Amino acid sequence: MSYVVLILGMAIVTFLIRSTVFLLGERIVFPPLVRTALGFVPVTVLTAIIVPMAVTPHGGAPELTWRNPQLVGALAACAVSAVTRRPLLTIAVGLAVFFAWQGLVMH
Repeated sequence: MSYVVLILGMAIVTFLIRSTVFLLGERIVFPPLVRTALGFVPVTVLTAIIVPMAVTPHGGAPELTWRNPQLVGALAACAVSAVTRRPLLTIAVGLAVFFAWQGLVMH
């Protein structure tokens, strides 16, 4: 029962935040500093999700070794992104390296 209340509470908060911005629309004017900061939110959120998964794939202690396919794939994706700035290519190479490296390490 407590999970249902928790999920409903999160849904209500999310709905209120999103609907407020949607309903007020152009009447809300953010200062330039806030607009600049909001531009970094997607990158920050993705980083906060991806880095722990790559560094500690099994939870617990960090696995900073060549035997960690998540870390190797993430590093390859970072390199491709830095060189090409093409998101689809970055994702494709990161996944390809991850699966290839996992196949090599597991055998």
